[in-house]
Amino acid sequence: MAEPIPVAVVGVGYLGRFHAQKYRSLNQCKLVGVVDTDPARARLVAGELGVECFTDLDSVLPRVAALSVAVPTPDHRTVVRRCLNEGKAVLVEKPLAATTAEAAELADLAQRRGLILQVGHLERFNPAFRAVASSIENPQFIESVRIASFKERGSDVDVVMDLMSHDLDLVLSMVRAPLKSLHAVGISVMTTHTDLANARLIFATGCVANLTASRISTKVERKLRIFQADGYFSLDLAEPSARIFRRVAPGGDIPKRDSGAMSAGGLPVWEERPTLGSGDALLVEIEAFVEAVKTGSAPLVGGREGLSAIELAERIIADISRNRLP
Repeated sequence: MAEPIPVAVVGVGYLGRFHAQKYRSLNQCKLVGVVDTDPARARLVAGELGVECFTDLDSVLPRVAALSVAVPTPDHRTVVRRCLNEGKAVLVEKPLAATTAEAAELADLAQRRGLILQVGHLERFNPAFRAVASSIENPQFIESVRIASFKERGSDVDVVMDLMSHDLDLVLSMVRAPLKSLHAVGISVMTTHTDLANARLIFATGCVANLTASRISTKVERKLRIFQADGYFSLDLAEPSARIFRRVAPGGDIPKRDSGAMSAGGLPVWEERPTLGSGDALLVEIEAFVEAVKTGSAPLVGGREGLSAIELAERIIADISRNRLP
């Protein structure tokens, strides 16, 4: 049996604490310790998990093969670059970096050194999306709505980077074609950044994606709808749940009920509700990272994918700025 991979978590605030908990639960890796510039926080999380605590990265780097980085976004470049320069595999919370230039630097460094760099676009591991991803082919229209109540965490960046970037990554994973045009609008309410944004993207294939993200709502909603020639996918990423609607061919029969399909309101359409996998998307994401480190396989969301999401987010932010009312 292979030796467990020694790992550490850098930054154990809200998200990093969860990363540490997941690593601690896995047999494939050994959580060596947690790192945080706040000594009290480092001691608290380390004490909960029975591991060592560190306040500087250099103390733990020689002892691990891989790290999760969950520090504030402006610090991603510095911390991730340090880890990669030491030859370590990295799982970094999204966005990959604060700017396109910084993200490109990290993606290039990982590629040049042949290192695993995975970006934490968590919705790729959402059981609702995973249940339908292999069935999505040439989508024609995509609609996403992601709204949440205001939280200080994440408010240091635009809502496009904070929330919409999840859906930008999903759209880019489904529509593998150049972007022809975009139009975006947004407003600031709680911060000096955009807090509510809408973007309409048109791709070379003709696919249109309409995305809305807000962090000033009184409720939480994460809906994704995908339309293609042979079907319609309705996903609730928060619940999570997935429904697939497919048209019955002329003269065709609706599949038998024991196949998981049912008639949709008497229409010539059948509905399927696929069985979902594990609901713990973060655990699945970290398991995938550990597997990539162990086998050397490319991660599902690597540095290039993380870079593409930031490039598109920056284009949307720039268009919002151009369209903002005086």
